[in-house]
Amino acid sequence: MSLTDLPALNATLNAVSALLICAGLVLIKQGRRDAHRNAMLGAVTSSTLFLASYLYYHFHAGTTRFQGTGIARTVYFTILGTHTVLAAAVPLLVAISVILALRGRFDRHRAWARWTAPIWLYVSVTGIAVYVMLYHLYPSA
Repeated sequence: MSLTDLPALNATLNAVSALLICAGLVLIKQGRRDAHRNAMLGAVTSSTLFLASYLYYHFHAGTTRFQGTGIARTVYFTILGTHTVLAAAVPLLVAISVILALRGRFDRHRAWARWTAPIWLYVSVTGIAVYVMLYHLYPSA
């Protein structure tokens, strides 16, 4: 795998995370705690792999400039801005939620997870949107 393959891998890992988060939410609503735990730990794993790959890529490749103009530029930077701010919070939110669940503090876990899950899902989905806009809709020459 070359460095140029990593953005697609990162988008794929974001998609896997999003799907596992959604599955985890469905599973807990069905009362399937073990399956929920497994889905969410899978989401943690895919998000961790994403973060490692993302950091490696940007350490070696630097910044990729957005080439779109007009409204596309406004949409891109709006998505990127909200994505970036919320992405900074995700590791802490996920860590707190996971630690509370593993300690059996399900009342507190549930309270934190009500915030963590939608933010984490938003970050995963907007990560895919940023990838599509940056590398497919408006790629650099």
